[in-house]
Amino acid sequence: MKKYILTPIYYVNDVPHIGHAYTTIICDIMARFYRLQGHEVIFKTGTDEHGQKIEEAAAKRGKTPQQYADEISAKFRELWDKFEISYDMYSRTTDKNHEIGVQNVFRKMYENGDIYKGEYEGNYCVSCESFFPSNQLIDGEYCPDCGKKTRILKEESYFFKLSAYGDRLLKWYESDKCILPLGKKNEVISFVKSGLKDLSITRTGFDWGIKIPSELKDDKHVIYVWLDALMDYLTSIGYGVDDAKMDFWGDTLHIVGKDILRFHAVYWPAFLMSLNLPMPRTIAAHGWWTRDGRKMSKSLGNVVNPAEVAEAYGLEQFRYFLLREVPFGQDGDFSQKAIISRINSELANELGNLLNRIIGMSAKYSANIINSKDVLKYYTDEINEANALISSAIAQLEEVATNRYLEELWKALALANGAIAKYEPWNLIKNGESEKANALVALVANILAKVAVLLSPAMPKTADKIASALGFKISTEIYEKLCLRGELLDYSASACEPLFAKVESELMSRPEASVEPKKDENAEAQIKIDDFAKCVIKVGKVLECENIEGSDKLLRFMIDLGEEAPRQIVSGIAKFYNPKELIGKQVCVLANLKPAKIFGHISQGMILSAEDGKLTLLGTHGEVKNGARVG
Repeated sequence: MKKYILTPIYYVNDVPHIGHAYTTIICDIMARFYRLQGHEVIFKTGTDEHGQKIEEAAAKRGKTPQQYADEISAKFRELWDKFEISYDMYSRTTDKNHEIGVQNVFRKMYENGDIYKGEYEGNYCVSCESFFPSNQLIDGEYCPDCGKKTRILKEESYFFKLSAYGDRLLKWYESDKCILPLGKKNEVISFVKSGLKDLSITRTGFDWGIKIPSELKDDKHVIYVWLDALMDYLTSIGYGVDDAKMDFWGDTLHIVGKDILRFHAVYWPAFLMSLNLPMPRTIAAHGWWTRDGRKMSKSLGNVVNPAEVAEAYGLEQFRYFLLREVPFGQDGDFSQKAIISRINSELANELGNLLNRIIGMSAKYSANIINSKDVLKYYTDEINEANALISSAIAQLEEVATNRYLEELWKALALANGAIAKYEPWNLIKNGESEKANALVALVANILAKVAVLLSPAMPKTADKIASALGFKISTEIYEKLCLRGELLDYSASACEPLFAKVESELMSRPEASVEPKKDENAEAQIKIDDFAKCVIKVGKVLECENIEGSDKLLRFMIDLGEEAPRQIVSGIAKFYNPKELIGKQVCVLANLKPAKIFGHISQGMILSAEDGKLTLLGTHGEVKNGARVG
């Protein structure tokens, strides 16, 4: 079967950071996993190089946009090569074939009646390359995603009829695993149900991009960066040019950060529908990374350089940490303490020491020959449990649940280490039970071999070292024997260097901690009536309420405040209320609170409550009109 694995094409406005590395490593593990299974794979990454932001960044540095894009794109490619990422294609939106393909896509959508000419006015964020409605802006002018000031743009534009695809999108969302994880899928569904507006897909205020087809005689228009960028997934395999590898399209896996999920899960499938192309199999969105519990930023000097971490702690150790540390879809935190703990406890002790013990026991008991003929005679329960864990790990990886996949493998390692402690082969030898002792060595060797094969997508060099020490090579055939059919093999062990050295102290310099002013410990401050009058408190009805995945405190509400559209509000009351019980109830909302992003969700207000041992939401004695003001 043919598989197509895609990172986003990374925007060349800055050098790669830990988020880029995380996305790319997840794609790499999936590509290696599918190859291990015997599939034919194209794993593609690359860079997105057009747009106003690139044009302006290049001008500030005294370079042409192409020179600037060449420089940054090369840094991405250099890092992926240094990280031994197994990509098959590296594409750039400045490639000539991409330009031809995008113009043909625009032409086809125009001929289909999905593109028309109009005029657009709105708040535009250059950094995010997006327009935002006024009710989503922070303080009426700042971008809700990046916090930067937006610009009012009024210009002639070509529009894509996104509004025509709402029902078809909602129908597609009913398919299994189209968007992972489920919580993110629900967010997308809510966004589409709130109503879609047609999408501006060209700009006239800058030149750095792909012009619309010449026959339209309107060459002041540059194709909008997201239509341009998203089409790279198709043009890279020949769409709109020669269709050279379009047979790979269909069983397609996108891995993206949660900040660009809307573009991939709403705009992108609508574009594909317009082109009458199949939908991708899965679009999977992961969370963001913080450092030592704090958001990363250049001003704080705490941005994690992935190359620095890999250099200090080892590339495979860094891959393992990223994949194991955080459940897929949730936000993760990088700290040296955490990576050191995982290296010492899980890699050096639980994995590395198990290999050393197997090599040592086989040398002592059976001249390095490990024969599995008696394993089922003595250890049927253990091998059955190990096979079940391996099957579970495979199932988790198929769902892109990378941390759970590794957790299952480490449960298998714990089973092997536990069997040695439980049965004490040295005492079995002492008591004349050499057959049972050698069967135990064969049991744990087979468990480790199964783990090594399935670990190879995540830690290829480590897995190869284990396989070499046990005298076999990792292949699709071995995967099928050990991991799918649960077979037992014989091995010939040989001595090797320890897999991992323990880390005794932090190996990277810490960013300087910013000094925070001390808080006033005085009693509650008094306010004047004029201050209270600034608060707009309204009554609203709860339309939707659900838990936020990854948090045991937060609920996400959609509340009708009598406005054009319901508001999304995030509230930390999950420990006090069942979400279903709140639907249909009226609550009091501080409606003019500055919007904020909480756990990745924009919150447009605050639900009021009182707490005295238990928490109670504030409401009214009887039902009132939604939007009624309190005060």
